Amino acid sequence: MPSLKDVQNKISGVKKTRQITKAMNMVAASRLRGAQLKMEAFRPYADKFGQVLGSLAERAGEDASPLLTPKDKVKKILLVLCTSDRGLCGGFNFNLIQKAQNYMAGLESDVAVDMVNFGKRGRDWARKEGLNRVQEHIGIVGARFGFNVASDSGAFFIKGFLEGEYDEVHIIYSQFISMGKQVPVLQQLVPIPPIEVEGTVEEDGQEYLPEHICEPSADALLADLLPRNVYVQIYKALLETSTSEQAARMTAMDNATKACNDMLDELTLLYNKARQSAVTTELMDIVGGAEALKG
Repeated sequence: MPSLKDVQNKISGVKKTRQITKAMNMVAASRLRGAQLKMEAFRPYADKFGQVLGSLAERAGEDASPLLTPKDKVKKILLVLCTSDRGLCGGFNFNLIQKAQNYMAGLESDVAVDMVNFGKRGRDWARKEGLNRVQEHIGIVGARFGFNVASDSGAFFIKGFLEGEYDEVHIIYSQFISMGKQVPVLQQLVPIPPIEVEGTVEEDGQEYLPEHICEPSADALLADLLPRNVYVQIYKALLETSTSEQAARMTAMDNATKACNDMLDELTLLYNKARQSAVTTELMDIVGGAEALKG
């Protein structure tokens, strides 16, 4: 049985750890609220933007823009991986990295992959694996960032696709479902996949697809809207990843605090047993000494 001093030191250490996990839980909760509000405010815009763009692309056809035309043979892919800069968020980064590993493992052997990293954790993994990293963005996910981050990166992706350097551009991010569920998602950015336009069902059972009146022509608008759609998808992915990171960290710190409480209960019980054992030993020594004096 450990001594009383050892048990006291362990209890003190666990209490300090619990203070840290509580503080990190509160910080993550405050950051989560701001990130979630920003994400929820942007979701309707992104959905409506995709709906309008899908309607225009359907009327214009795939030949309206090279961003809509897939390559005949995919030889080189640019993979964008969004992770966090810091740890202590459970399996958040592990799930995203595993998603990237599974995707690359399913590619053909002659397909080359370049990497763009948002977040230090994904950057460190790509560096360890020896992947060709063309860009890295540190200190963005989990912090305040503007739309210019997505537009600058998206312009680089589009330029690489149009110049023939990359045949496809994909992004991996974490989609925020709820506080306890964040799902890694793989999405194709370029060439822009067909956008499904959801219609409404009329009283007679017929589906009504809205037709947007545009001026100038749909072809002229697509030249400006298609690149912007890439920026919108990147910005949405960063917002989703940032919110998911704070939710995962909040959950992880809450579980760590509960684990500290369980450890304190066990250590307190162990301390009481050790103290009782020490008291019993002292009493036995006193009784034994008294009996020796009587003899």
